[in-house]
Amino acid sequence: MDEQTELLREIRDLLRILAGPGLAERDRKLRASLIDVVGRSKPRAEAVLLMDGSRSQAEVRKESGIDQGNLSRLVSTLRAKELIKDDEKHPKLVIEIPSNFFQSGEETQ
Repeated sequence: MDEQTELLREIRDLLRILAGPGLAERDRKLRASLIDVVGRSKPRAEAVLLMDGSRSQAEVRKESGIDQGNLSRLVSTLRAKELIKDDEKHPKLVIEIPSNFFQSGEETQ
């Protein structure tokens, strides 16, 4: 089992190298789209940062301070732009972003 696991890890690492440029371009476009959706809204930014799949929409709303209507519209927009995964009850972004992503205002982080 350990040899198989190690082999799978090596294959994964090689695939990451080969797919790197394509993934970087995809992520750049998704990050730009995410910035467009969130805009300068601090509550939206805080809500998006909480969307890691571990929280329900109610928990995201409570922790971010965004009101229910705005959160519902935000999740709908994120879904329409394919920025979150299928489970809207526990929203999770399709890309990873750093916690300071919206503070810097840059798309390339």
